Amino acid sequence: MKHKIAIRKKALINRKKNYFEVSTHFFSPLIKLLRKKCINTTKTLSLYYPSNYEVNVLNLFHLMKKIKIKILLPVTKPNNTMNFIEWQNLDPLKVNKFGMLEPCLINKPLIPDFMLVPLLAFDNNNNRIGYGKGFYDKFLNRFLKKNKITTIGIAFSFQKYNKLPVSNLDIKLDYILTEKGMKK
Repeated sequence: MKHKIAIRKKALINRKKNYFEVSTHFFSPLIKLLRKKCINTTKTLSLYYPSNYEVNVLNLFHLMKKIKIKILLPVTKPNNTMNFIEWQNLDPLKVNKFGMLEPCLINKPLIPDFMLVPLLAFDNNNNRIGYGKGFYDKFLNRFLKKNKITTIGIAFSFQKYNKLPVSNLDIKLDYILTEKGMKK
């Protein structure tokens, strides 16, 4: 646990120091994957509203119109769990207790087919370290057995570690997308 805390602290500083705005070209491998998996079906994609120098995924909102994918954003709950709510570009947002933006309008929760997962660090085995509350891991542990959810970590290549410490509650991601491409 102490090792994860040290990695988290170092990764936050590193991301702030090395952050850069990505172009829409960054998302080409993701768009290609979504097109391949969503042919003639409407699916759901969870984004996150970027903060704290996370990769800005909001450009995807406009790119998704052509693929007919519903966009979801996470909404945190008091017990450190979360749901995903459909969100339109101009729907109002509020700041939650962690300083993150989330939808004000609480609609029916949906389970995403594709989940973009923010992270502080990732490794060669697609493990990730987040902020430490376990929101994404708890959600995936709760729903992954009954639902096929494709998880895609969104990061900068400088956030990569050779090997991260993992616990039995941590969920390995299906893909990692960086400015260098998509890794399965």
